Amino acid sequence: MSRNIPLPILSFSVILHPQTAKEMRIYTDEELAQLLDKEIFHLISQVADELGVECYVVGGYVRDIFLERPSNDIDVVVVGSGIQVASALKQRLGRKAHLSVFRNFGTAQVKFRDTEVEFVGARKESYSHDSRKPVVEDGTLEDDQNRRDFTINAMAICLNADRFGELVDPFYGIEDLEDGIIRTPLDPDITFSDDPLRMMRCVRFATQLRFMIDEETFDALERNAERIKIVSGERIKDELNKIMMTPTPSRGFVDLHRCGLLRLILPELADMDIVETVDGRAHKNNFYHTLEVLDNVCRTSDNLWLRWAALMHDIGKPRSKRYDKLAGWTFYNHNLIGAKMVPQIFRRLALPLDMKMKYVQKLVELHMRPIVIADEEVTDSAVRRLVNDAGDDIDDLMLLCDADITSKNYVRKKMFRENFRIVREKIADLKEKDFKRLLQPVIDGNEIMEMFHLKPSREVGALKSCLKDAVLDNKVANEREPLMKLLMEKARQMGLTV
Repeated sequence: MSRNIPLPILSFSVILHPQTAKEMRIYTDEELAQLLDKEIFHLISQVADELGVECYVVGGYVRDIFLERPSNDIDVVVVGSGIQVASALKQRLGRKAHLSVFRNFGTAQVKFRDTEVEFVGARKESYSHDSRKPVVEDGTLEDDQNRRDFTINAMAICLNADRFGELVDPFYGIEDLEDGIIRTPLDPDITFSDDPLRMMRCVRFATQLRFMIDEETFDALERNAERIKIVSGERIKDELNKIMMTPTPSRGFVDLHRCGLLRLILPELADMDIVETVDGRAHKNNFYHTLEVLDNVCRTSDNLWLRWAALMHDIGKPRSKRYDKLAGWTFYNHNLIGAKMVPQIFRRLALPLDMKMKYVQKLVELHMRPIVIADEEVTDSAVRRLVNDAGDDIDDLMLLCDADITSKNYVRKKMFRENFRIVREKIADLKEKDFKRLLQPVIDGNEIMEMFHLKPSREVGALKSCLKDAVLDNKVANEREPLMKLLMEKARQMGLTV
């Protein structure tokens, strides 16, 4: 494969050791017929034969038979009207099934128990350069297989009674499944230029299946990367989320980066792939460090938004990077800079701008706090402040920070782990004592405003902070009388009267 970006030596094995080809069961047509020996397929077969049309199960369902992965989503291609076959199937199933028809797209869906069957007429497509929406015409099975994105998704199994179970595999998708290869059926430049979203799907499938991308197909990704600009952020987001939810999403982000797509969809992440050296002193590669942290998080949590927080936790480092002759390379306040970048990235990728975004933003902002605490003496005051600021997300924050310990210095790594254990114990102790009740001052902002006849202002913030700091530092008990005394003293210093 051609590569513009060299692959460094990494500590995480997913990139160094991709999945190699393995033995895969190859079924005969008779065995495939047995695997399709289900009520839904026999009913489709009967309906298709009665209507006199060819009918095939295609795509992911066929692929997953050979990969021995369960699937309840079935795609059926009809050489004729898919809507007609779907409607006839609904009549055969009666009230057990629900039919949805999408005439503008020439498709229909039948839901039957826990199974969904999508019907479409065989078609051929042609594209204009500035749109992903094709001009569609009726076609043959061959036309329909030609338009498929990858060889492993272009296989079809006939459902008609006289050929039930017969595999139609014109592009040798079976061989690519055996070899662990993602490849396009036809010219990859045309495939990707026609529908640039297929480039994202290419990387996504390679990541999900732990396959390699064929050399010619990868080269076409590089040549056509700019075409991704006509794809909406929402569609790109969907593919990114699927990559994020794989066991080792680093594979996908490396491929996106090396073919040039990452620079176009997440330039902030691509900017991190640089190592500068001054006076013989170099900083680590923060791009590959981030991917290692992301994979570490994936081993402990399937929370999509925690994974996004891992991907963005150091996103502010390129903008905060400085070199000092005494201190060396510094990234002061990169967590605060990164937190401010999160909404921009979420907006561009059509990610939700609700509490999920605020959750990611909070973790990015706070991710240095447990590390700083663990790097020094672990004090009760510091842990109280951390718990107060992280709130209900404290456990996820600790997971992220634990994943962020990627030092190759065994002694330093062991020290962090031990100090993190102490931090966790103190957090657990605070939880047992109901930290929300203990750490939130009993005198709140509304009472302060009413007492001093103030509107929301800096003065109110200063008075609240005074009480909060005193409680967190354990200088006064979180009780009304001592807090009121402290409040009055602070108000007097600020020139405020009741």
